Amino acid sequence: MKICVIGCGAVGSLFAAHLARAGEAEVWAYDVWKEHIDAIQKNGLRLSGAEDFTADLNATSDATALPRCDYGIVATKAIHTRVAIAEVAHIFDDHSAVCSVQNGVGNEEIIAERVQFVIRGTTFPAGHPIAPGHIGYDIQGDTWIGPFEPTNTSIDKVEELARLITRSGMNTIPLKDARGAQWTKLIFNASTNPVGALTLLHHGAATRFKPTGHLFNDLIAEGEAVAKKLGIELHGDPRQLVHKGAHAPGKHRASMLQDVLAKRQTEVDFMNGAIVHWGEHIGVPTPLNKALWELIKGLEHSWEDPD
Repeated sequence: MKICVIGCGAVGSLFAAHLARAGEAEVWAYDVWKEHIDAIQKNGLRLSGAEDFTADLNATSDATALPRCDYGIVATKAIHTRVAIAEVAHIFDDHSAVCSVQNGVGNEEIIAERVQFVIRGTTFPAGHPIAPGHIGYDIQGDTWIGPFEPTNTSIDKVEELARLITRSGMNTIPLKDARGAQWTKLIFNASTNPVGALTLLHHGAATRFKPTGHLFNDLIAEGEAVAKKLGIELHGDPRQLVHKGAHAPGKHRASMLQDVLAKRQTEVDFMNGAIVHWGEHIGVPTPLNKALWELIKGLEHSWEDPD
């Protein structure tokens, strides 16, 4: 079996390294971060933190070098999904399935424009780049995957991929309907990411500080109201994810804070922007999510037009 991890940054590297170490499948990593790919080719892919090991795997920045694959795991930033899947779509056929483990909602729709069978997914593990070829493994946790409904992906494919990832050391739970798990993570992300990005507080500090901790709860309540009106039953309580993240070892910076510090475009459109979009669509007010979405967009604009 061959698996391609598309987007081998922090989260993609966690999946790629575990799957490669397990040795049950031939693992390929595809990323445009050439220094990272070069380092993996030369020295392997190292994880440190929650686990510390180095795995050997195939890595390339040349999409034409990729073989036909049985499964794909898309872990790019949501803003890069359309370009990334267009570059690698040729390696998947009508027997393949591609799974998103990205932040936010809306990625599966983009993948399905290019791939026949798509798996909806969400993951809690998090990390950060330390150096090319070396990723810090900050937070462990579960992954949930299920068929992306419009593509009629079989539950058998979902279960096969879940078993493979679980055996590699990253617990993955197959679900017939993964929307609840995805929206739970979305609501968690839409509360913690923009607050961390705007205050520069790491996750634990923002949770413990009363004003931002209260803001987390108010943002979560807005997201829950949207999910309820959509008929989506959440897979757990987003507040428990906030608590888990706050008590993880070290000082984990949310991915949006990492983007802001590097002055990169964020995923806010797929997080708070998505909650605002669906809230408007079904008539549920989301003023806090809208305000944070507008503030993050303004911050992004400042890097291009500071005057």
